[in-house]
Amino acid sequence: MNIFQSRRKYAFYSLRSSRLLLLLLVNSFLIACVASQPNNITNVCSIFEDRRGWYSAAKSAEDRWGIPIAVNMAFIYQESSFRALAKPERTRILWVLPGPRPSSAYGYAQALDGTWDEYREISGNSRASRSDFNDSIDFIAWYNRNSRRINDISTLDARNLYFAYHEGNGGYRRGTHWDKPWLLNAADRVQTISERFASQLNSCRHDLEKNWFQRLLS
Repeated sequence: MNIFQSRRKYAFYSLRSSRLLLLLLVNSFLIACVASQPNNITNVCSIFEDRRGWYSAAKSAEDRWGIPIAVNMAFIYQESSFRALAKPERTRILWVLPGPRPSSAYGYAQALDGTWDEYREISGNSRASRSDFNDSIDFIAWYNRNSRRINDISTLDARNLYFAYHEGNGGYRRGTHWDKPWLLNAADRVQTISERFASQLNSCRHDLEKNWFQRLLS
């Protein structure tokens, strides 16, 4: 190999390394921009105190789709524990090697690829991201509104809304959830969390409704 070939080879690998480094830096920047998990996810007032913008988004979703904030927030608690980049755990091959994930669920709402695409098309929120809280809370409220319309589930019935969310509205009508004890337990937990969040929200909603100037004077 002569000196010119050596220099070209060095330049090629140097360029490839620079591109890889740039990609890693961009990826790290995007991850850093994602909101971290709130400090106390068991108290909805604490969550909204940490993330004032989240309350505004949750209220907008409630106003748009008619599903209570406490119900939608209970879904996120159950699905992702308010982690923006949540994914299902990988399956295991021979109990050791990491295998594929069981589904395409991702983000705050653990929405599947196909359902998320449907939401983006129908809702008009075409640039929605599953790692964005505002989009995720709107998605959950949208889905629950559909369950209300299709299966006539009460907007306060977080348990049955969760069955429809997990199994799909067709699966809910067929009663597929009754054969899944773990899902029955999860839905009971969502109902309990929803009721707890509703009670907590009653004690702090007035303060959350204040603008920055009103908070400054109080």
